[in-house]
Parts: sequence; C-alpha cells; structure tokens
Amino acid sequence: MARFLRGMLRGLGRRRLGAVVLALLATQLGSLVAPAYACGCGALIPDPARQVGVAREVSVVRWDGDREQIVMRLTVEGDTSSAAWVMPVPSRATVALGDPELFDQLDAASAPVHRARYHFWPQDGDWPLVSGGGTDTVGGPPPGAGPPVDVVGRRRLGPFDVAQLTATDPAALGTWLSGNGFALPPRLSSALAPYVERRWEYVAVRLAPETAGTALRGVLDPLRLSFAADRPVYPMRLSRLAAGPQSLGLYVLAAHRMEPASRIGGSRPRVTFAGRVRATSGPLAELTEGTPFLTAIGQEFPTPSLISGDHVLRRAAEDSSFRQVIYEDRLREVAGVPVWMLTVIGGSGALATTATLLVVRRPRRSRHGGGPVIPPRPRHPPKSA
Repeated sequence: MARFLRGMLRGLGRRRLGAVVLALLATQLGSLVAPAYACGCGALIPDPARQVGVAREVSVVRWDGDREQIVMRLTVEGDTSSAAWVMPVPSRATVALGDPELFDQLDAASAPVHRARYHFWPQDGDWPLVSGGGTDTVGGPPPGAGPPVDVVGRRRLGPFDVAQLTATDPAALGTWLSGNGFALPPRLSSALAPYVERRWEYVAVRLAPETAGTALRGVLDPLRLSFAADRPVYPMRLSRLAAGPQSLGLYVLAAHRMEPASRIGGSRPRVTFAGRVRATSGPLAELTEGTPFLTAIGQEFPTPSLISGDHVLRRAAEDSSFRQVIYEDRLREVAGVPVWMLTVIGGSGALATTATLLVVRRPRRSRHGGGPVIPPRPRHPPKSA
C-alpha cells in the first residue's frame, strides 16, 4: 500500500511542480512586458532611455465622511536615478511624508490565523512518502480658465520633489513634464483627459535618491495625501495602460466595512480581512480614530486595458468580520507514532489472531473420507456374575 501511495503522490508532485514552474515563468514574463510607467494609482515615468518598475505597491485609504487620506509606499526596481510619478486627485491636496510603521501595524492587525489540520493517511513529505518537495467633485479651475498648467505648490519631502499642479489640457501637462526632464508617453495624455474634464488636480512627484546618480531601488518612504472628497475614491484609470496583469492591494479605514462599488474591469474584489482595529499607539492609532473598521481588499486585473475607471468605495451591507485562516496540514500521531501505522499494525495483528483461531477451531477430518472423524463408543466393562 505504501508503494501505491508513493507512486500516486509522486505523479501528483510532478504535475504540481510543473504547474509551479509555469506560474513562475508567467510571473516573470508579465514583469518584463509591463511598461515602466504603469502604476496602480498613477503614472510612473522614468528618465529617457532608462527603466523603472514598481515591484510592490501598498496603499491605505482613510475615509471619515468628507475627507480622504491616501498613504502609499512603493518598492521600485530599475536602473534610473530619478523618475516622475503622477497621481490625479479630486481636489486640492496636502502632501506629507508617511510613517513606515503604519504598514507594519496594518500587516500585524490583518495577519491570517494559522491553524493545524490533521490528516490520517501520509501525504507527500510525511514518512515514508518523503520525496524532497511539496511543503494581494470639487476641484481646480474649470476648463479654459487660467493657464493650461499651473504649479500651485512645490517642495522637497525626503527623496521626493513634490509639485501640485492644475491643468486644463492633458497635452500641456505633458509639455510641463517634458520641460522638467521627463518624456510623457503619448497614451498617457489621452488617459488623463477624463480627469481634466472633471476638473481634478494632479500631484506630480519627482523621485530622486539622496545620493546623485544612485539607481532608484528598494522600499521608498511612504507618501501621504489628504484632500476633500464627497465620496472615497481610489484612482485606477491610468493602470489601463499597463501591458501586463496588474494587482491591487488596498487597506481601507472607515467607520464601517467598505467595498468597491464595481469591478471596473478586473476580477471580483476579494476581502482578505475585515474587522474593528484597536490601536493604542503609533500611526495606526491616529488613523483609526473615528474610523476603526479595517477592510483589506485584493483584486487582480488580468487585462488592464479593460479598466473602465477609478474605484469608488461604498459601505458594505453589514459590518461582518472576516479573517483568513491558513491551515497547516499535519499527520495525526500518538506518542510520536503515526496513527495510520498503529491502525495497520493493529489491524494486521487482529487478522492474524483471527486466522489462527479459525485454524485451531476447524474440525479434523478422517484420512479416508470426507466426513468428520467419529470417535469410537466407549466400551463398558462386563457385568459381574
């Protein structure tokens, strides 16, 4: 039986290994074809003839009824020493550096629960089947009023050179970026047109390392934007320019559980955590004041060109809690001995005992016939005279 199970699981292991290899290849190919300026909530534009990519993007949205905060942290990779990043916002924003500890606190608050799940028969990795494997509004000036691009504020924040812009013409915004040393991809101008029509503003961020000439790489300081809004929104429209699949990871802090109003062209949004958070210190305590309900949302966009707009967030029907559970499969044992082995040995012993008893109790047959051996009748001693 062990040989049968080993062969069966070896076949499953090979198929599983093949699937993992294909998935890794697909991930690597997707990262190679994704344009450098594609970013989950804005546009990342490198220096000409250079490359930069967002390896990971984590964002937090805080909504208190009439004002929204977005805190984001980017992990970038590439060979460029500077890049520009553009994010549309529905109204005039205040920009400041965020606290990196916020993301550590959020990760701890929404971490999955690990539970043991026991199995009876050995699986791949359990003795004797050890094979060595297996074990994510109010705005600026109306179109036509004022200059096509107006810089309403500009300052240095850590590694960021932040410029707050208003624009009445997407092409003019591209001209401003080009004049500051960055070439705007042609398709991005048309993607910005809906924001211009809705009189949104823009936060243009120039990312430059502290040491000149050093390539942008690694985890950047978080950036926090705060602006007035009549409903919580997370900008996603510019991600439709990406050539490869995109992923969204979003923390939402509000008075109640929140959810995206629609899929906007992606897969069904999945909730990875939902519940009230009680933080007594650190940046999470500040953000959860008045907005204690945390909803962690993940979504995939296999075909980014189908993204139809920005994520509008709304209150969910119920403030039900949810936490992911990760099961760790373990072989059921008693005193360190697998239960299946005790069962097999005990069952084999019981069968052997039963067979022995049957053999002992089987009636003896005669040598000449097939019938049972009839013992002779006892002779009575003769009676005395």
